[in-house]
Amino acid sequence: MLADRDSLLRRLHELRSEHRDLDTVIATLALSLPDQLQVQRLKKRKLKLKDEITWLESRLVPDIIA
Repeated sequence: MLADRDSLLRRLHELRSEHRDLDTVIATLALSLPDQLQVQRLKKRKLKLKDEITWLESRLVPDIIA
């Protein structure tokens, strides 16, 4: 169970890092000559990463029945 949790945490860290990197890339592209198709693809990737991050976070938090 700990190994599984560690792998989830490691994956979560990787996804968050990529998500932050995409912020930088999108901001840079927006300042230069914007390739709208490329920006849209990056934003779509960023949203997909956010969904995966949310899913992983929900797996790491135990269900507490109130």
